[in-house]
Amino acid sequence: MGDVAELMNVQIKRVYDPVERGDGLRVLVDRLWPRGLSKDRAKIDLWAKELAPSTVLRRWFHSDVGSWGEFKGRYNKELSANQEAAADLRKRIGSKKATFLFAVKDAERNHAVLLKAFLEKR
Repeated sequence: MGDVAELMNVQIKRVYDPVERGDGLRVLVDRLWPRGLSKDRAKIDLWAKELAPSTVLRRWFHSDVGSWGEFKGRYNKELSANQEAAADLRKRIGSKKATFLFAVKDAERNHAVLLKAFLEKR
């Protein structure tokens, strides 16, 4: 139960949005570095690319055949197979405030939302 309370301090936003003082630990959760963004401007504290969707899953989802419902199920399977990395990220965040950063334009249907929910359930 303690992990859930700790992760309630995680917010989600696009990596291209301005850095804010209240972001806390800034965690990039994409497998690829965001296009056109310098490392200096991004102000990333941690790059958790091992918890991003696999390249195959990402490409499938961004194709015309990928559906959100199916993506959720497939990505949760990938996360379940990577419990060690998930536990490590939970430990790194601890009780600090953190922001999961992603590059895609859809703020509601993206893997950062699913990753946060996955970590909150554990």
